[in-house]
Amino acid sequence: MTASPELGNARTASPDLLRSVFRQHAAGVAVITAAGDRPVGFTATSLNSVAAEPPLISFGVGTSSSSWPVLAEAEHVGVHILGEHQQELAATFARSGADRFGPSTDWRSGPEGVPLLDGVLAWLVCRVVARIPAGDHRIVIAQAVVGDPAGSGRPLVYHQGRFTALRD
Repeated sequence: MTASPELGNARTASPDLLRSVFRQHAAGVAVITAAGDRPVGFTATSLNSVAAEPPLISFGVGTSSSSWPVLAEAEHVGVHILGEHQQELAATFARSGADRFGPSTDWRSGPEGVPLLDGVLAWLVCRVVARIPAGDHRIVIAQAVVGDPAGSGRPLVYHQGRFTALRD
């Protein structure tokens, strides 16, 4: 089904409209981590490559997120690309109040003290270069410092409000 040329189903912009439109947009799933008094992290579908030279990425984070106070001060962040086998990990890092770095999460301290998750498809440690206000979020821009793309498998995808896998 496609949108009607007459725009008969058009709705005025609202948070619900934005969510409904973006449920139609498939996005890769990442987990962003940072070190503070305790490690923090959250599931992100807003990860983007910004530039190759210098190597920059961006992601959005809500200022009401429990991770934001640490991310607001962090000099470095971890960026983890999840595989289709990591739906539970994605759900843990997306769930409010979850013990994200508890016994069910395999992780270690990586370069710059950033928490690195085990078993991911790829990871980067990045130096934060900007935090840009955007409504109730901040867009974080960070420069890759070190990483590993050598994980194997297929990526985890978020579509229609759920985690899923690519289909051939």
